[in-house]
Amino acid sequence: MNRYIDKLFNLEGKVAAVTGAGGHLCGEMAKGFARAGCKVAILDLRIEKAEKISDEIVSEGFDRPLAIALDVTKKEEHEIALAKILEIYRDLDIVVNGAGINGPSPFFEISLEEWHSILDSQITGTFLGCQVYGKYLVEKGKGSIINISSASSGPPLSKAFTYSVAKAGIKNLTQNLGREWGTIGVRVNAIRPGFFPTEWNRNNFITPEREKAILGHTPMNRYGEPSELLGAILWLASDASSFVTGAEIEVDGGFSCMTI
Repeated sequence: MNRYIDKLFNLEGKVAAVTGAGGHLCGEMAKGFARAGCKVAILDLRIEKAEKISDEIVSEGFDRPLAIALDVTKKEEHEIALAKILEIYRDLDIVVNGAGINGPSPFFEISLEEWHSILDSQITGTFLGCQVYGKYLVEKGKGSIINISSASSGPPLSKAFTYSVAKAGIKNLTQNLGREWGTIGVRVNAIRPGFFPTEWNRNNFITPEREKAILGHTPMNRYGEPSELLGAILWLASDASSFVTGAEIEVDGGFSCMTI
């Protein structure tokens, strides 16, 4: 039975690239790929954050991942990153588009600068990741792209206006590409995390009243731990999900199924 499971979910030797991998959730995803036997490229706007995750992976006894500075809003930087990945690892199999920022401004106080910065980091960054790395995978005829949607992709969450618009766009883009590349061998899916709060989220979004509302709407009555995303991520990356594309997979403690 273990041999069957190992074969079904086997990622040994695969090459995974994760954008936003210096962050709270995507850093854990990068670690998960390393633990699964993948060669990992850690891409983040801040190279020091990427290198920190790389150091943590090495401290667990795995080979040092490739850390690359990447501004996801610039196509040429994605192209440079892809070239480095292919130079070092000679291939690419899995892409996680996870970079992005948020903002708590009330609707009438959202500046154009804030609007564009959030949309650029989220939907433009995901679009460019799908376009640049996806082209390589399409030409190869095989691969898995995993985008990061959100509980706010629809219906939208309060206090996250621009972020919700971006996440709805990411869901739509994922479905579009799942349809476009369905016969080519490249699967495009998204995960839909519920509430996995960072320190920034707690400081900017989660008041005691809001926490009560969040947990009251979550059947498991708790927040998620970053490691709890790994099962879905590794499943979507592996051939165990070979007939899954264009999907948005909820990992949210039941938040999406809750009414009254």
